[in-house]
Amino acid sequence: QVQLVESGGGLVQTGGSLRLSCAASGRTFSAFTMGWFRQAPGKEREFVAAISWSGGRTYYADSVKGRFTISRDNAKNTVYLQMNSLKPEDTAVYYCAASSAAYSSGSRYPSAYDYWGQGTQVTVSS
Repeated sequence: QVQLVESGGGLVQTGGSLRLSCAASGRTFSAFTMGWFRQAPGKEREFVAAISWSGGRTYYADSVKGRFTISRDNAKNTVYLQMNSLKPEDTAVYYCAASSAAYSSGSRYPSAYDYWGQGTQVTVSS
C-alpha cells in the first residue's frame, strides 16, 4: 500500500504563489508515476500535471502550462507542485496521486492512478 499526504494549500491573492507537497510512504517512491489533480465545487476532477518516475518527463494541462511546475525528490519520497501566477479559476481541492504504471499519455487520466491523497484546499481570492 502507498500512503500519500499533501500539504501546502491555503489562501492566496490573484497573482500569488503556493507550493504543494505530497509525501509518500509504504513503497519505493521512485517506482511510481506521480500526478496532481484538482476538483472545484460542481466540477469534474481535472488533471493538472504528471511526472515520470525518473523525473525526466512531465505533462501539464493547458490551463496551467507556464504557471505550474511539477517536480519530485525521490530521496525524500516527495512530489511538489509549484503554482505561480495563481488565478481565481485555480481554486479547488488539489489531490496527489501515484501510479504503478510507467508514464504515458494515459497519465492524464484519473483511472491510471492507484493511490490518492486526501486533498488540500487552494483558494485564490480575486
